[in-house]
Amino acid sequence: MKTLKVGDKVPNFTALDQDGNSISLSDYKGKQLIVFFYPKASTPGCTLEACNLRDNYELLQEKGYELVGVSADSQKRQANFRTKYSFPFRLLADEDKNVIDIFGVWGPKKFMGREYDGIHRKTFIIDKKGIVTQVIDKVKTKSHTSQILENN
Repeated sequence: MKTLKVGDKVPNFTALDQDGNSISLSDYKGKQLIVFFYPKASTPGCTLEACNLRDNYELLQEKGYELVGVSADSQKRQANFRTKYSFPFRLLADEDKNVIDIFGVWGPKKFMGREYDGIHRKTFIIDKKGIVTQVIDKVKTKSHTSQILENN
C-alpha cells in the first residue's frame, strides 16, 4: 500500500460521517483541508490529539483550514466521541477502510512488543486544488496544531 505524499493529488473519496451524512473530498473544493487519521476513537492518544485540534479550531479556521478526522470506528462510536468532547469538526466512520486505503495509512504496527495491522496516526494537509502539501508522520498528540501551523 502506497501512502500519499507531498505533491500527490488526492483521489476523490466519499465516506459517512458520525451522523450518517455522506462526505466527499469534492465538498471541500476550493478550501484547505486537514485530514487527520487516528487509530481508535476515545483512546487516550486520539483524545489528546482531537482535543488539541478542537481547542485550536478557531485559529485553524482563521488560517483557512477545514478539518476532518478519520478512523475505522463505527458511526455510533464516532458520534459518541464527537459528542463527549464537543468536537466542532466531522469524524468519518471509515469502517470499509476506503479513505484509509486511498491515503495509505493502514499497515503493520508494533505496540508493547506485539505486531498487528492498524491505522497509522498521520495527518495530511491538502490545498484548495486537492494536492497534498504536507504529511505529518510523527504526530505530537498534545501539540498537533503547532505542528500543522509551523510550516503553513
